[in-house]
Amino acid sequence: MSNHNIEERVRPTSIGGQAIIEGVMMRGKKIYAMAVRNPAGEITVEKDDWSGIASKGIFKFPIFRGMAAFLDSLITGTKILMHSAEIAGEDWAEEELSPFEKFLQDKLGDKINDVLIYFSVGVSVILGMGLFFVLPVWLGSFFKTLIPVWGLGVIEGLLRIAIFLLYLFLISRMKEIKRVFQYHGAEHKTINCYESGKDLTVENVIPCTRLHKRCGTSFLLFVMIISMVVFFFVRTDTVVLRLVTRILLVPFIAGISYEVIRWAGRSDSKLVGAISYPGLCLQKITTAEPDASQIETAIAAMKGVLEDEGE
Repeated sequence: MSNHNIEERVRPTSIGGQAIIEGVMMRGKKIYAMAVRNPAGEITVEKDDWSGIASKGIFKFPIFRGMAAFLDSLITGTKILMHSAEIAGEDWAEEELSPFEKFLQDKLGDKINDVLIYFSVGVSVILGMGLFFVLPVWLGSFFKTLIPVWGLGVIEGLLRIAIFLLYLFLISRMKEIKRVFQYHGAEHKTINCYESGKDLTVENVIPCTRLHKRCGTSFLLFVMIISMVVFFFVRTDTVVLRLVTRILLVPFIAGISYEVIRWAGRSDSKLVGAISYPGLCLQKITTAEPDASQIETAIAAMKGVLEDEGE
């Protein structure tokens, strides 16, 4: 065991995952497998190719591959999340269509799901930009007469992290989100169990830690910290210019953050342990201890990927 309660890895893997509605998605290099508890209490496992723009053209190279991976995860992750709700029999997945949705269905036919996915991703990106970039810039502008220009980036960064932490704390109070966080914990425990060289059984997974260095929560925290460093060097006291430069540099920052977390996931050095520590602490909010049935679901998703990719 390391200083940060992460199992020693004797069987490293690049497999990652995502908590979904009543289940877990595990992603390999080429395919993903999603395992969801249906209303009958049975585990439904579905697999599909992981397609996207990653590893194509310029997106094969460092920084750019991080930009592509982030976009692919948003689009495909949203698609999987919506489909998991259908399998789990969530009420909102079965609600009667509104007049606007019926209009879209008549006009778009089978393409409506793709349109709704891209629309959901677009709305999420806009809201994320507003909450974590526009709001900190606006709040930071009140300090421009009190501190030098170089300090505005630091103030914005601290405000951004504070907003992020408050956001996580508030959603963690929601009953539905608590259950998703349990599946998030099951995902991490299962990956840690596999990487520690143990057989994938509920008994072996239970004692494993629910924290993992390659978690998306850690990635978002890296984005917050790295943006603070980058914006320290992009100095302007004009609010509009600050806002424009912040938004334009988001893909670049996401690319850098991806490389950092990719490196952290492959190394067990003390430096990596120190860099990963804040993200691991944050995962204590975004993960929760799962029950045996949730662990079974995560194991089913993991085995689904291993059957095809055989790591």
